[in-house]
Amino acid sequence: MNISLEQRDRVLGCLLGGAIGDALGAPIEFCTLEEIRAEHGPRGITGYVSNGWPSGTFTDDTQMTLFTAEGLIRAAVGGGGGQPVDTPLVIWHAYQRWLDTQGYRVPWDREFPQRPSGWLVEEPALRHQRAPGATCISALRTGRRGSISFPLNDSKGCGGVMRVAPIGLVAADPFNLACEAAALTHSHPSGYLAAGAFAAVLAGVARGSSIASSIDRAVDLLRARPGHEETLHAVEAAVNLAGSGTPPSPETVETLGGGWVAEEALAITLYCALVGADFRSSVLLAVNHSGDSDSTGSMVGNLLGAVLGLGALPEEWLEGLQARSLVEQVAIDLAATVAREPHDWGWSEERYPGW
Repeated sequence: MNISLEQRDRVLGCLLGGAIGDALGAPIEFCTLEEIRAEHGPRGITGYVSNGWPSGTFTDDTQMTLFTAEGLIRAAVGGGGGQPVDTPLVIWHAYQRWLDTQGYRVPWDREFPQRPSGWLVEEPALRHQRAPGATCISALRTGRRGSISFPLNDSKGCGGVMRVAPIGLVAADPFNLACEAAALTHSHPSGYLAAGAFAAVLAGVARGSSIASSIDRAVDLLRARPGHEETLHAVEAAVNLAGSGTPPSPETVETLGGGWVAEEALAITLYCALVGADFRSSVLLAVNHSGDSDSTGSMVGNLLGAVLGLGALPEEWLEGLQARSLVEQVAIDLAATVAREPHDWGWSEERYPGW
């Protein structure tokens, strides 16, 4: 099938929206709400500011999201001949390439060439440390592939959930694949089940369902999995708060937690997406709090970008986004993967080798 303009628009909106939210939240990630207001006024951040990086710079959240997308594309290339593909393994290799961009020695999988490959790992805009998550780094440096069956640690940090948005756009079974992708580095059930729920919500809205009905479907999937209670409680808290009539505010957001752990990041994301009047207000609500502002901003940007499409993203934020063309190119390639027409992809296997 040919991908519809609307679907392509959603993919671009999702990846660019996530990068925008990430870049807005990055300068205040480690600030308290009191510090944010003292520095930026009572409304907090309202646009890009610099924190030693150029304003509009995204962080490891978007870096890893792009490598998730690369893994999905390369899995599609590898499966183009009808051969079975271990997609979590291909995504793990993509994360190894991300580790290479962070300046670490990579314990390459012995089954594959002991070197990076493809185009994304060579992009200068990605070869910077932008406050990478400690668990992502430490898990990947072990050289062991984590999974739900073979846990590496007991981490439920948000580093697993913040990177899986592309899975919600592409995968046939987004909940389970996102769980497996998050469990590559984060082994606590809340660390990977939150990722599964987020991808399931994204999959629903990408097909045109409402956020609310997509959450309901994700909840059904959550309930069927062992260890779901903590993540389910966080989702229900977000939905109940959104329906309570309490005026949205940073203080209200903070009742859901700080977003440093996966289920709290998911709860803040769902709440902000449900109560915001538009993309701008939802993303600003998601970043102006005392928690993990870039991760929650990125996730809300992913979700509402998929709901509303590229046209809903404020033009000044698009124009000020560093490495915008890089994010756009990955989104275009991912959209072609959604179309499932390999002969129309227009790239060589040198760009996306199938492993």
